[in-house]
Amino acid sequence: MMNTGKVDVLLGLQWGDEGKGKVVDVLTPRYDVVARFQGGPNAGHTLEFEGQKYVLRSVPSGVFQGNKVNIIGNGVVLAPDLFMEEARNLEKSGIDLVNRLHISRKAHLILPTHRLLDAAIERQKGKKKVGTTGKGIGPTYSDKIGRNGLRVGDVFEDFENKYAVCKKRHEDLLKYMDYTDYDLTEIEKKWMESIEYLRRFHIIDSEHEINAYLKENKSVLCEGAQGTMLDVDFGSYPFVTSSNTICAGACTGLGVAPNRIGEVYGIMKAYCTRVGAGPFPTELDDETGARIRELGHEFGAVTGRERRCGWIDLVALKYAIMVNGVTQLIMMKSDVLDTFETIKACVAYQCKDGKTIRHYPYDVEEVKPIYVEMKGWLTDMTRFTEEGQFPQAFKDYVAFLEKELETPIKIISIGPDRKQTIIR
Repeated sequence: MMNTGKVDVLLGLQWGDEGKGKVVDVLTPRYDVVARFQGGPNAGHTLEFEGQKYVLRSVPSGVFQGNKVNIIGNGVVLAPDLFMEEARNLEKSGIDLVNRLHISRKAHLILPTHRLLDAAIERQKGKKKVGTTGKGIGPTYSDKIGRNGLRVGDVFEDFENKYAVCKKRHEDLLKYMDYTDYDLTEIEKKWMESIEYLRRFHIIDSEHEINAYLKENKSVLCEGAQGTMLDVDFGSYPFVTSSNTICAGACTGLGVAPNRIGEVYGIMKAYCTRVGAGPFPTELDDETGARIRELGHEFGAVTGRERRCGWIDLVALKYAIMVNGVTQLIMMKSDVLDTFETIKACVAYQCKDGKTIRHYPYDVEEVKPIYVEMKGWLTDMTRFTEEGQFPQAFKDYVAFLEKELETPIKIISIGPDRKQTIIR
């Protein structure tokens, strides 16, 4: 399943929240290195095992396996204060994080004023707001692209002055946007404490380290955050995140060449969810959607926000598989649909001019989903331990998806615990 000398990439194919953390934890025993390549603490990966529940924001999901190297890559934006909080919680659980985690010195830092800018920009947009998590992700990536950012490597040289320059520029912007009702005193105190905490870790040139591992034929798993349909280039713009969530982001976010990519694991739910604003063709704003939300515990791991729920969208999934070069699919939360008599899958869109299309268009704001209906399996699958126990109706659903998506479904999750994972 893995390729030594290559990096395998694991990423979400929908609007995030597909269950990537659990799958990384399940796959990690096969790899020497787990590396996160983009996004920030707006991504929450939830893992459950041995009766405990963990939510990771910036730390790769391989930290629970003791002998693995975990890397936060240059494509990640890191909030030192939130990282410190997350890391200390892990250390309380007995995780030896200092010796397991390496951080790229090229990763950009989220400043306290980035969060203020996030709030100010959202306020200016009014009804057109994106619905960000308010964690300062967008403004940090904006500074990165604008060549104004602070990076992890900067904490070791003349940091106070560099920080002061960035802070002043941000405060000038906030004043211009008439956003002045804030007090940074306590936030800054904790943030500066977290800068000291950050210096304890292995700060590395991740591109050199990862390529050295590859030269030694070590196996590397790259962990994505959010999902393909939130990609800043290929997602439902402007309702997207600020980074490249697709497979190509692993190359730029870690410094590995395209010809080093091996397997591409695409993760999807048996249905579909979305957080925040933006188009969602298969959204069920009714009792069925509410039922999926309740059964699937569809609330944000970091924000606690309700996720919008709907049937699986195969048009969007085919698009995601194409732009990522997915080699195998992983289907999560199949058990959430256990009690539904009828299951639906969107196979095409009807445009406002009446035309039917089967490709993902530039604008999906006003398309209507065209569904295929299938019989539900009405079976509690959470107790199953092997594929042979699956009811025929569920096998039919899987076979239908594989035919439509032209990609094999190799792993099926039937519950939150790492043991509730069927590898085919």
